[in-house]
Amino acid sequence: MVEQQIRTWEVLDQNVLDLIGEVHREDFVPVEYRQLALADVQIPLAHNRVTMTPMVEARLLQVLDIKKTDKILEAGTGCAYLTALLARSGQHVISVDIYPEFTGEAKTKLTRYGINNVTLETGDASKGWAQHAPYDVIVVNSSLPVLDPCFQEQLNIGGRMFVITGVSPVMEALLITRIGDKEWSTESLFETDIPALTGAPLLQEFKL
Repeated sequence: MVEQQIRTWEVLDQNVLDLIGEVHREDFVPVEYRQLALADVQIPLAHNRVTMTPMVEARLLQVLDIKKTDKILEAGTGCAYLTALLARSGQHVISVDIYPEFTGEAKTKLTRYGINNVTLETGDASKGWAQHAPYDVIVVNSSLPVLDPCFQEQLNIGGRMFVITGVSPVMEALLITRIGDKEWSTESLFETDIPALTGAPLLQEFKL
């Protein structure tokens, strides 16, 4: 997968490529989809959720340039594969999911890999997770129809955020960097499509 898919999608950071080789995706996806773990597809999870594709996961790790000292928020634990990659990259991960099933299963999966620098919490992270803010890195592991400013306000200065915004069928992956107290830069990365984070306001709701 690394050579045939990941490298060809502009992911050339050797640290990212090595990490993907070390953490086996098939250990995290549902058993019935293990044979598809390395395919470039979104794998179905419980509660009508899906995983990101392997290429999107690799690409976000590269653009975030995570440091060993980084404190990371993951909004949406899902199958916990991305949680594991983030934990191996940074100092500590706070991973929040609205479904206790996901956070409960994540604990078992991460323990098998000897990963102990993750705090798993159950709750609605559709407006970030202010309890442990600020963060050096924020990853939204789904999409947001509308980007609520409270997410980027939870970043440290110099902090980076990966988020997919918009509505199906065409959404935009963004890298947002906080460059001052009231200033952020935004870089458009690529187009994709993934279901919205549970609890995230829809466009119409946000306007009201």
